[in-house]
Amino acid sequence: MLLATGYRPNLPYLTDLGAVDAGGHPRQRRGLSVTHPGLGYLGLEWQRTPSNTLRGVGADARRVVAVLARHLRETRRHARA
Repeated sequence: MLLATGYRPNLPYLTDLGAVDAGGHPRQRRGLSVTHPGLGYLGLEWQRTPSNTLRGVGADARRVVAVLARHLRETRRHARA
């Protein structure tokens, strides 16, 4: 699932999951949730690069997608075992 939330993080729907802190900011490290494996974020200010700009989002997107794809493969492999 891909959600585009605008220019500022606005993630109240993740509050009950504990995926955001009291200020509504994603609990993440380098674009990956520290609370929910398989959840990633893009476009956060200084995520790894200036990801909140077109100039920086590509590098962050490649990394986040690669990690999420690996997580999905591992999850599927374990489900079949």
